[in-house]
Amino acid sequence: MTAAATMDVCVIIAAKNAAETIARAVASALAEPETAEVIVIDDGSTDTTASAALSAADDTGRLNIVRFEKNRGPAAARNHAISISRSPILAILDADDFFLPGRLAQLLGVSDWDFVADNIAFMDETAAASAAADVGRFQPEPRLLDLTGFVEGNISRRGVRRGEIGFLKPLMRRAFLSSHQLAYNETLRLGEDYDLYLRALAKGARYKIIHSCGYAAIVRGNSLSGSHRTEDLKRLYEADRAILADNQLSAEATAVIRRHERHIRGRYEHRRFLDLKSEGGPMAAVTYLLGKPGAVPAVAGGIFADKTERMRPGKPDAPVGLGGSGRLRYLLPASAELSQ
Repeated sequence: MTAAATMDVCVIIAAKNAAETIARAVASALAEPETAEVIVIDDGSTDTTASAALSAADDTGRLNIVRFEKNRGPAAARNHAISISRSPILAILDADDFFLPGRLAQLLGVSDWDFVADNIAFMDETAAASAAADVGRFQPEPRLLDLTGFVEGNISRRGVRRGEIGFLKPLMRRAFLSSHQLAYNETLRLGEDYDLYLRALAKGARYKIIHSCGYAAIVRGNSLSGSHRTEDLKRLYEADRAILADNQLSAEATAVIRRHERHIRGRYEHRRFLDLKSEGGPMAAVTYLLGKPGAVPAVAGGIFADKTERMRPGKPDAPVGLGGSGRLRYLLPASAELSQ
């Protein structure tokens, strides 16, 4: 570690059955000179996640591994890690993913923020070993992300890349979370990050993003869309409603959150229709729609999108897991790429 580095960051890794990747995630966090502690929450794993994480420990004593006997979900795991950590700055790292060298220094070099996030490089597992050399170098170009821009960045539009701003992994100041009594919503198994960041923005958080890329996200098949349950979608749009009820928001902010709520509720209605069709046959699904005519447009749109998705060509400039040829893809537009 360099003498000039200030060890202010706690890296939190919630992990379930991540024995194959957790050591890499832990090692990448410990390699950052600014990391004061790494807390791994083994969230009810049935494999060797805990021992694999321990294998990446160095001699600094910064790694703390806690095991939940039963799976409680990423929100509960992260809340527990925050409660036992000491550092003033919190960083979330998924167990499949890893930090690129110098990530924390780049983010901590940005001033005047409560949350600060950088670009994400999506890649296949086969690209992980060479990621540090292959990921592009971009000018930081810091900018504030306001509530409206954040929510709009999480709404998918037909024919446009899916809304992904919620995938960003910002550093968070503990002081802001504590002063506003903010924590992850443990009823959510989908969109728990989106929900926390939105509630923070509703409380006036300064959320900055930079184009520099320090976070590598591994794509595995449909890992980005997730294997969430229909009920998870319902809880997510209900969380939007709770934010609207609990905060004094501008007309613009209220309108965009309502749009997101309708977007997620439409996805829920589509999934609910498909569940009923699978469980009880076409008549059960049709009967459901007859009782909820307002859901018909969402269901019809979802069915149309499913059918047209199968006919769309692959994405050549994307990881194989996203239907591409194996190239890296960046979450934020690479408008300021530098020659390597």
